[in-house]
This record gives sequence, C-alpha cells and structure tokens, in this order.
Amino acid sequence: MLLSITCTRAEGADWAATDLGFLLHKNPARVQVFEQSYGSAHVLYPEATEQRCTAALLLEIDPVRLVRGKTRGTPEFSLGQYVNDRPYAASSLLSVAISTVFKSALHGKCDQRPELAAGALPLRIELPAVACKGGPDTAERGFAPLGWQVRATPIPLDPAFPEWGESHYVQLELTGTVRLADALSHLYVLLPVLDGSKHYWLAADEIDKLLRAGSGWLPAHPERTWITRRYLARRHSLVRTALARLAEVDDIAPESLDAVDEGGADEYDSETATSSEPPEQNIVVPDIAETAAVTAHGSTVSARNNRSDNAASDSMHTPGPDVPAEGTTQDTARPSLAVARRAAVLSALHDVGARRVLDLGCGEGALLRELLADRTFAEIVGVDVSMRALRIAQRRLRLDRAPQRVADRITLRQGALTYSDAALRGFDAAVLMEVIEHVDPPRLDALAQAVFGSAAPKSVIVTTPNGEYNALFETLPAGSFRHPDHRFEWSRAEFETWAGRVAEKYGYLVRFEPVGPQDPAYGSPTQLAVFDKLTQAAGKGAA
Repeated sequence: MLLSITCTRAEGADWAATDLGFLLHKNPARVQVFEQSYGSAHVLYPEATEQRCTAALLLEIDPVRLVRGKTRGTPEFSLGQYVNDRPYAASSLLSVAISTVFKSALHGKCDQRPELAAGALPLRIELPAVACKGGPDTAERGFAPLGWQVRATPIPLDPAFPEWGESHYVQLELTGTVRLADALSHLYVLLPVLDGSKHYWLAADEIDKLLRAGSGWLPAHPERTWITRRYLARRHSLVRTALARLAEVDDIAPESLDAVDEGGADEYDSETATSSEPPEQNIVVPDIAETAAVTAHGSTVSARNNRSDNAASDSMHTPGPDVPAEGTTQDTARPSLAVARRAAVLSALHDVGARRVLDLGCGEGALLRELLADRTFAEIVGVDVSMRALRIAQRRLRLDRAPQRVADRITLRQGALTYSDAALRGFDAAVLMEVIEHVDPPRLDALAQAVFGSAAPKSVIVTTPNGEYNALFETLPAGSFRHPDHRFEWSRAEFETWAGRVAEKYGYLVRFEPVGPQDPAYGSPTQLAVFDKLTQAAGKGAA
C-alpha cells in the first residue's frame, strides 16, 4: 500500500521543495520505520531536490496481525481473513497511518516553517491502488469540490482478460495547490469513504474524529451528507448525531440534513459497543445542556440504556400465572419487574452505605431519577455512550429547572463502559443495571477491567435477566431472549460463575439476591449481585 506526496517549488518561491521534510517532520536524508498494530509504516523520499521533492508512505501489512483485530462478522475460519486487498489497496488502514505517522503535519504544526505550513503548496498525490466502490465518479465526487484535479483510472480485473471488465479499484492522482494539512485531512476522511468500510469497529468517538479532521472543509462540502454516511459506515445513530453537529456549525436546521429522528428507539449497534480500537479520549459531558440543541440520535451502546427497553422487554411476552404484567394497575398485583428491580438496587445501595454513586449505562435516566430524589446520595454520575439517551435523561430529570443544590448533585457523562476513565475512580458504589447482557461476551473482560479494576468502587451492584425464568413467559419462543439487543441471558449458575471469577480477580466478595417473584424451579426473573471490596467487607464484619 503506497502513498506518494510530491511538492514542486513554485517559480520565484523563497523556499525549497525539500522543505516538505520539515512540514512532514521526516528527514529526506533517511528512511524511517514506524510500527503499527497491523504492520509497519515506512517513510522514504524517492526524490529530494530543491525544485521537486517526493515523500512516500509505504505500508507493509501483516495479515496475521490484521486478523487479530478483525471486524465483527468476519467468519472465524475464513481464508478471506488472510487473503484480501488490505495489504495493497489504500483504505482506512492508510488513514490510520496518516494520523499516526504524519500527526503533526495533519494538524498543521511546523515550528521551523510555520508560514509554509499555513500556506497552499503545489502538490501531487498518487495512490497506485485505491478501493473505490463506485468507480472514478465516486473519487471525483469526494475530491473535486475540495480544489483537486482528479484523475482516477479504473484498474481492470485482469489485464489478460479485458472482457472481465473493471474492478472497483482505481489508480488515483490528485493535483492542486492545497495546504498540506488540508491535503492529509482530505485523504484521512475520504479514503474510508471511497472504500465504504473500515478495518476496525466503530466507536462513538468516530464522530469527533470526523468533525475534527473535516473541520476546515466538511461543513461546506456539497456532499457532506454522503461523506458522513460512508465514513460512519451507515451507522444511523452516529450519522444523525454527526449531521446534527455539522448543521450547528453551518447554522442550518438539522432537519434539512435528515439529522432528526422524532421518537422511536435508537437501534443497537454492536460495533459501536465493542470497538477494537480504543477511543482517542473519553468524551466528558459535564453539562448536557451545552449539547441540548443537538436533537439527533446519539450513538448507542449495548451495555447501556435499558432503563426503558428492558422494562419493555419484560412486558413483551405474556407472563405465567405468578408473573404480573409490566405496568399493571391492579391493586392486587405485584409491582412491575422494572419497579421491583430499581427498588432492589436502591435497597442494595443503602445496605452498602453508598453516598457517591455511578450509574453505568444510565440510559434515559429511570434509575437516576430515583437516586436524585433520595437525599442519601450526595453525588451521582450517570454514564452512557448514547448522547441521545443522555439528552432524554436530562429532560426527564428537568435539570434546567431544578434548584442549583439539586443540579449540583448529578453529572451526566458520555463514555464507553469497556474503556477506563480516571474520572470514575473513588466512588462508593457503581450500578450496572441490566447492562452486561448487552455486551458481547468477548468484551466482558474489558468491561470488568474498566469497572472493577480501574474505577474500583467500594461496591458494585449488577443486575441481569435470569435466562432460566424465560420458560415461564408463555409467548417467548424457546431459546429466544427477552430483548433483541441481548447477547446472552445467563442461568443462575452461569451468572454466579462469572461473578465469582470477577470477584476473585479484583478483590471483591460477592453475594446474590433474587429480584421479582420466585419460582421453585426457575428462580426469580432478575438476578442481582452485590460485590464488596474485601477491605469494605472486612470493615462491615468488624462493625
């Protein structure tokens, strides 16, 4: 995979073409190698004179390393994991290399030649093979409005058999007078757009990457909606949020970009929840009112927002004789399972003496509302990856109308539960209410490390459906889950095994409690575990 950038000295210019080395922060006199997660990136200069200088970025892809981070949906035993176009055709792999190898140049930083970094240069960019689904017209569509002269030559499937037609690869040549930082940002964004896919799973921070890289040109691009959709791999929740933020930048109505979705549940995007690439930074939203103008969906995370959707899932099937329907108004009926679940969590929080509480995967704020109503809890932090869910939570909690002393007790933060966040350390308790069943099993270890290892609260309260109890839901087909977002629904033994392993690894004691009506054979519909730090548990014993 090869990218070459050629700079030609303009007539009468007071700079040399070899100053390209200053702008790229790479010495033309030597070859440099930079290790990547998927192989090696080499930077070399095939030509370096005062009149003309060419810098080449050559990626050497290791197919085995690439498989270790394979995208979701790739067959486990597929030859296609090892034999594919990734080592040869420019794609998102090259975008990642640009952002790491040419990071300073991408941001327009050059202390030695600041005036050159700020100005437009005569550039020619060449890519021998680019994955370009849609052909030359697609390349023209993306690059031409940015001031490039585009030459995209289709590559035949096999030159020996012209009757086979053209492949979806093109040889791409871009020429124009463009600032180097802009040229790199164009490539960073548009190469995955032309390909239509990425080599890693999408996380919520992809929106920030896109808007940051395209800040100088994307809002004004006539194809910004198409670019946004392709860059975010058509993940609708991410796309709507990105388009709404672009609409704010351009001071237009989000509706004009189809960036508003009135009502309806946000679709679950498992790839958002389980990105194999850590976010560049945790996105903190201390004041959700700052982003309340964005009315689009936020990005959903499976391990997150089931204050409402699990309440729905508990009522979507006809219960057995001992299971009252969710939301029933009959005086003789038991409280709904959602109400009973929240009551059990609040009781557990009081039992462990918590005053500073994390609600991880807080969703639309059902539990946050009850925590805020209880003055026992002096500090409450709700964390969710979905901006849409956080905005709904803010509206439901009426934080804009609440007295300052009430609003000061609660903070809403955007963050993925599988990544550590230093700001979440030191709390008395963390709650994962109906969260873990939305996380793909291979990512549960990462979640456990982030919660029990990094945040390490004194107590952790976890609830999850009891899969055995599903037999009592008369309209739930055998083997089905209560909600389509669920990745698993453990039996009591499976939950206890997982909880015991986590407790032993991170130094907790764990106990289990049933939630909801109990059946002699199948147990309760919800199972709850309370984890206490060993030092915390010892203190309770001494008391």
